[in-house]
Amino acid sequence: MDEARLGEVAEAMPDAKVKRAGSLAELAALASEAEVIGGQVSADLLAKAVKLRWVHSWAAGPDAQLYPEFVDHRALLTSSAGNGAIPLAEHAMMLMMLLNRDAGRWFEAQRERRWARHTHGELNGQTLGIIGAGHSGTDLALKAKAFHMRVIGLRRRNLPAENYDEFYPQDRLPDFLGQCDHVVITAPLTDDTRGLIDAEAIAAMKPSAFIICFSRGGIIDDNALIVALRERRIAGAGLDAHGVEPLPPDSEFWTLPNAIVTPHNGATTPGTRERGFQIFLENLRRYSADQHMINLVDKQAGY
Repeated sequence: MDEARLGEVAEAMPDAKVKRAGSLAELAALASEAEVIGGQVSADLLAKAVKLRWVHSWAAGPDAQLYPEFVDHRALLTSSAGNGAIPLAEHAMMLMMLLNRDAGRWFEAQRERRWARHTHGELNGQTLGIIGAGHSGTDLALKAKAFHMRVIGLRRRNLPAENYDEFYPQDRLPDFLGQCDHVVITAPLTDDTRGLIDAEAIAAMKPSAFIICFSRGGIIDDNALIVALRERRIAGAGLDAHGVEPLPPDSEFWTLPNAIVTPHNGATTPGTRERGFQIFLENLRRYSADQHMINLVDKQAGY
């Protein structure tokens, strides 16, 4: 955070002393006096932060902060949820188009200087299933409608949402998956979603379907997905979030011809950083005024 940003923070919370920690060691030295920390707070740091009342996660999904000691702590937790919704939805559309059009064949032909045409798919008229109808899922549904797709969603609460044609509860996951030409996972990693897409769930998908994950690894059973891709039980996968990150060099995902791997990079844009900072600033103003804060995380639910 540069000096200009520090000035904005000080202006949003004028009665506070604002200090920047350039390293973990500096943060540890400041922890005992900190009431508010923007960034990851480890269990060791938490034990020193006797005045801590609020932690802001720069990540949209704050699952790394939800270890038992912090869940039990009095400190509030807010996240940057929504900051990367726009580029993540764009990333999902890109992966759907690349997979649906088997674009790898064009890239290979270009490297070999071959003029190789092939018949490919189109998104028009296909069904997109979105697991998780939060910020990213909402923006993705809007973009998918612009491509004339049918959009269905899977989420806990059966509430209507703009640009969705229908919602399914989690206990109807096989019915939901069986309709989809594309499944996109935008949900947070929680006890309810961990391992949700296992071998049984993948078996409910069409052989022609594609699956994309950009929220959190661990929602898909990686071993089950590798087997399904290897044996062509589904058509392909686009993976920006992985069960182990960085993805190990020996992972078969790197070499599967029907998988596209990106390094959890879909939301790495200047706009994402700016929106996250603005969320933090708004919450600083609200915290100073003792008002209800936005993006407040239910530490028990995990989001």
